[in-house]
Amino acid sequence: MTRALIRAIDRNGERYLLLVFYTLVVVVIGVEVIRRFVLSFSSIWGEEIARFAFIYLTWIGASAGVKNRSHIRIDVIYSWVPERHHVWLYILADVATMAFAVVALYYSLIPIITSINFDSVTDGLRINRSFFLVAVPLGFTMTLVRLVQNIRRDLSDHKAGRPIFRGKKLFE
Repeated sequence: MTRALIRAIDRNGERYLLLVFYTLVVVVIGVEVIRRFVLSFSSIWGEEIARFAFIYLTWIGASAGVKNRSHIRIDVIYSWVPERHHVWLYILADVATMAFAVVALYYSLIPIITSINFDSVTDGLRINRSFFLVAVPLGFTMTLVRLVQNIRRDLSDHKAGRPIFRGKKLFE
């Protein structure tokens, strides 16, 4: 049962989280627009929820982009290198991204620790700001997991003689 659950999360975890946060952003902003222009009243908490949900949406989306290899990249170098060596370019890019993600993960923890130490709260919701700041290290952690998976998949495909997963193109 747990293996099936882990596989389901691995396959669709980001998609479902993105759906939840995107829906939250749309619903909250829709309600706030109606409240502001129909009822001539708006709330500070609505803007805060939408902003923080969008932050989570962004960082979880970064992980999904790494998983699908759908981030913007410069592919011209692949035309200069023989096909059998493309795997090493992908792995090099993933390792460079991992190095960046590890550094960013480390530095993204500092504001969370500061927020906890000083009991910093949000203006409208009056809850600890660290709850929202954790979106950044969560996104980088998820990205690191996806990068490790990409490298393992690329090495396995290369060893088996299968074509390397190139990702999804923005326009096809």
